[in-house]
Amino acid sequence: MAKAVTVFTCTACGAVHKKWAGQCDACGEWNTIVEEAPLSSGPGKTALGAAKGRGMALSDLASAEPEPPRRSSGLAELDRVLGGGLVPASATLVGGDPGIGKSTLLLQAAASFAAQGAKVVYISGEEATAQVRLRANRLGLGEARVKLAAETGLRDILTTLDAERPDLAIIDSIQTIWLDTIEAAPGSVSQVRGAAQELVTFAKRRGVAVMLVGHVTKEGQIAGPRVVEHMVDTVLYFEGERGHQFRILRSVKNRFGPADEIGVFEMTGAGLAEVPNPSALFLSGRDAPAPGSVVFAGIEGTRPVLVEIQALVAPSSLSQPRRAVVGWDGGRLAMILAVLEARVGITFQGFDVYLNIAGGMRITEPAADLAVAGALLSAREDAALPPHCVLFGELSLSGALRPVTQAENRLKEARKLGFSSAIVAEGCKTGDGAGLDLQEMPDIARFVGEVFGAA
Repeated sequence: MAKAVTVFTCTACGAVHKKWAGQCDACGEWNTIVEEAPLSSGPGKTALGAAKGRGMALSDLASAEPEPPRRSSGLAELDRVLGGGLVPASATLVGGDPGIGKSTLLLQAAASFAAQGAKVVYISGEEATAQVRLRANRLGLGEARVKLAAETGLRDILTTLDAERPDLAIIDSIQTIWLDTIEAAPGSVSQVRGAAQELVTFAKRRGVAVMLVGHVTKEGQIAGPRVVEHMVDTVLYFEGERGHQFRILRSVKNRFGPADEIGVFEMTGAGLAEVPNPSALFLSGRDAPAPGSVVFAGIEGTRPVLVEIQALVAPSSLSQPRRAVVGWDGGRLAMILAVLEARVGITFQGFDVYLNIAGGMRITEPAADLAVAGALLSAREDAALPPHCVLFGELSLSGALRPVTQAENRLKEARKLGFSSAIVAEGCKTGDGAGLDLQEMPDIARFVGEVFGAA
């Protein structure tokens, strides 16, 4: 029998190394390689070669299968992110920063599912049942029909779930669960991967929906091996800034619905409250138009969302002026500043530049390029853009403005909130324009000339 060989695995990308190193050769990350227990050997050999397995039943693509049934949670924002409701036998991973409200969200979700007639078991590996009850009483959920347990041993957890057969099991958190067949500390790569695999297998075999809470690293990624995100059916991130009351539940993977869908919640003294119209909430503190303030009509998943982009340009005495960004990509800001200087001749040398997405929102789509450029130019020239106007469009390195998708939905959302005009990239499929006064811009030079009166 061959001797078991210890392997070293990168927690960031999953690459396997023969020995420990400070940097992973595959992904370039530092201090992510950890030692793992060796895996068991594969199937034994017989006189005819490899041991034979069991034959599989094959089907073709034309086979018709019904849509998976869904159970509504009673929380419209959560159902939206899940793709219409909770699918039985599914595995969902929920990640977020410490203290952002993951346990609060899942406790409210457990109570809401229980109110819809589902049998729910909530297992905490971080808190005692008394602490969970205190939180439930604070949220007004003390009478919810949710069964509680405080346990970290996976063998006991699976035995209990197998006996109870709930519709939904919530495990808080996967990093605290340990499997006694693996000689490693709880939270290690081997333990997290092994526990997740056992729980996902149990969910598929017994038809129990499982929701797992995952801690995140300082980079914002779910801690542990990335293979856990591949095992589960849905990966949700709970985002938000502690200084803001808004919380965003974002779907980054969903086998039963669209990815990048978001649900918006507001943190209150009584827990998380749903926000059915996030655009109105993100713009609620916006007063009269001011230099550096621009409204961007964005798309998050299938939902149009209007957010305010704020920019401040101030003279700097530093040899290298500051570039500070909150809620957007700092590299893309540097690109837009370079395009404005090279294609329009407006320089930001000698100026500190600050960019902020109001309300704690985080924007990733390139459609915000035109709105960011407008906010920067408005702050630089100390000139406010037209009131009740929204902007969207992608900016290329040549200075041309490229059309973006779902322009008509963006305009309809703007119209619903009382906006009367829009500045968009030329070529956008705007339909009838939703009754707004449209200005289509072919490039950034034309935009600067018409809006700010300078070419």
